Amino acid sequence: MGKIIAIGGGEIGRPGYPVETGEIDQEIVRLTKKSHPRLLFIPTASSDSESYYATVKKHFGGDYGCKTDVLYLIKDNPTTMEIEEKILNADIVYVGGGNTQKMIRIWKRTGTDVILKQAYENGIVLSGLSAGAICWFRWGNSDSRKFHNPSANLIKVSGLNWINALYCPHYDFEQDRRPQLFKMMMKTPGVALAFDNCCAIEIINGKYRILSAKPSANAYQVYRRAGTIQEKVIPQEKTFRPLEQLLSKRSIH
Repeated sequence: MGKIIAIGGGEIGRPGYPVETGEIDQEIVRLTKKSHPRLLFIPTASSDSESYYATVKKHFGGDYGCKTDVLYLIKDNPTTMEIEEKILNADIVYVGGGNTQKMIRIWKRTGTDVILKQAYENGIVLSGLSAGAICWFRWGNSDSRKFHNPSANLIKVSGLNWINALYCPHYDFEQDRRPQLFKMMMKTPGVALAFDNCCAIEIINGKYRILSAKPSANAYQVYRRAGTIQEKVIPQEKTFRPLEQLLSKRSIH
C-alpha cells in the first residue's frame, strides 16, 4: 500500500534555475512501474501558483514523460467528487512547497486530507518537496509565518500525522533551520527527521531508505536525550530498513 517520497528541498527547473532533484524525481516515476504515469500536482501551499505548475509540467511531463494535471483547490473551488476523481485517478501525487499551515487548513476544510489517505491506501505514489514533504508527518519545522512576517521565527506545524515524526526541510540551505529545530525538539517528544536540499526519504509499506541527488546532501535523525539534543546522520543504503527503528531513537548505524 503506502508509498511516500518526501524531499527536503531543491530546484526542479523553474526559469533561471537548474534541475537539482533529478535522481529523486526519477525514483518517484519509477515507483509507478509505468512509462507514462499520470501525475497530479497540488499547489495549495503556493496559493495555486500557475507558474509553479508550468515548471512541474515541463519537468515531469517533458523530462520524464508523465501525463500531468493540476488540482487548484483555491481558484477552482472543486466539489468533493471532483477532488476525489483527480486524486484517485493519478499514479503520482506531487505536492508543492509554500505555506504548510495554510495548505493543511484548506485540505481539511475541503476533505482533501481524507481523499489523500485513500490514495495512500490504494498505493498511489505520494510525493512532494518542503511543505509537500512535511504534510505526511505528524509535525513540521515550518516557515509558514514568514509569508506574512519575514522576520518571524520558524514554527512547529501539524501535518496529516501519518508518520509519527517531525519533518524539517532545507536543513543545509537555510541558516535558521538547525538552531530552531534544536530549540523545537527540546519541547517535542519523539524524533525529528531533518533533510538537506536534494535529499529525501522513501517510505514503502513501513520501510524506508534515504535518497540523495547530490553527494553532499544528507538526512539526520534529531531527538532529545537526557536534556541534550542528539543529531545523527542517517546512513544512505540501497536496502530498506524498518521505519519504526528510525522513529524510536534506536541506533541507526
